[in-house]
Amino acid sequence: MGSWLVSVTQLPTEDPDARMRMLRTLESLGAAVMHEGVYVLPDTPANRRALDALSDYIGKNAGSAQVLQVSAASAPQQRSLERLFDRTARYEELIKTVKSLRVGFGLSDPNAIARVLQKQRRDFESIAALDFFPTEARRRAEQALARVDSEVKQLLSTSSQPAAFGADQRLLRRAWATRQPAWADRLACAWLIRRFVDPEAKLTWLEKNEQPPAGALGFAYDGAHFPASASRVAYEEMLAKLNLARNAALARIASIVHFLEMGGVAVPEAAGVQTLLQGALRRSSSPPELLLEAEKTFDLLYDAYYESPGAKR
Repeated sequence: MGSWLVSVTQLPTEDPDARMRMLRTLESLGAAVMHEGVYVLPDTPANRRALDALSDYIGKNAGSAQVLQVSAASAPQQRSLERLFDRTARYEELIKTVKSLRVGFGLSDPNAIARVLQKQRRDFESIAALDFFPTEARRRAEQALARVDSEVKQLLSTSSQPAAFGADQRLLRRAWATRQPAWADRLACAWLIRRFVDPEAKLTWLEKNEQPPAGALGFAYDGAHFPASASRVAYEEMLAKLNLARNAALARIASIVHFLEMGGVAVPEAAGVQTLLQGALRRSSSPPELLLEAEKTFDLLYDAYYESPGAKR
């Protein structure tokens, strides 16, 4: 029979914030609730380390916790415990969402569909990370993602692509480079590249005086292929050179980025975007992590601003 870890906890009542942090930690581990204050996880080294650390934390915050190692007494009991971790319903909901994206084929912006699909892929990874006993539903979710991903890539390849800044310049599957520190303009450029220009771009964030990789397209620094100018940030230059400036949603984002980097005419949304980017900066330990956080902000802005060609005004 399988081995299990059972955490018997008494969480602090006088500190609601600490109590909530502990409950969220148990949730993030994928722990199942057997009874109030009793949580169970499969016995793995990683789960044992996590529960031991949480027990120490609970003990230091006026609570108590004991981690017990137990075994199921019978095969039916083992199956009953495994069912506590059944992620089928979450996979089914994800499959439904992924398949529904086909409704927008030919109607919605393919890049917007790709962004939704990327979110669903992240959701799948989150579910799978806590799927200790995979079922057929996991395989079907993987297949649904793969099929729709292939269809969306076909949409992107057949839809109008931005014209290269040089007639002989290939833009897809390229290496791209910019310099640190990453802030509004560089983050917006990186988001634009990955969402609208080169979905499979390999991005490099250069240290001071570091040379870009051979053949890389540079952006948002002096001497780059897409530098800022005296009157426009690099994001605006990129929109112009890639024939994307006619996209009204991208142009509105440009006004925010311009104000955050160069000042000028105030944009009402700029203060909120600045706050979100500052929060992303504080919770990120590297430029790639910062970009992942910043992309959420730019995705939301684009979805808020975008109007499909057939939308009623």
